[in-house]
Amino acid sequence: MNCLRLSDLEGKEVINLVDGVRLGVIGEADMVIDIHSGEIQSIILPRRNTLFSLWMDRQHMIIPWQAIKKIGNEVVIVELDHTIPNLTRYPG
Repeated sequence: MNCLRLSDLEGKEVINLVDGVRLGVIGEADMVIDIHSGEIQSIILPRRNTLFSLWMDRQHMIIPWQAIKKIGNEVVIVELDHTIPNLTRYPG
């Protein structure tokens, strides 16, 4: 059985398979975990800071766990397209 610790994800870049965009780094993320089953439901990545984003509401990208396709040594590959609502305001 392959095991993955939460600390194993830290520092990995998240890359979207659909368009190749770098979405963020897991070390800067939060996770939503089902308290009954202990399963990860989603990863919440903060939006990258830009000069323009200083005047906008803070938004986060919510990546459903089922959108994760591969976890490698340095990156996590996810598949997010227009059918998955991935940019959501999340109270921080």
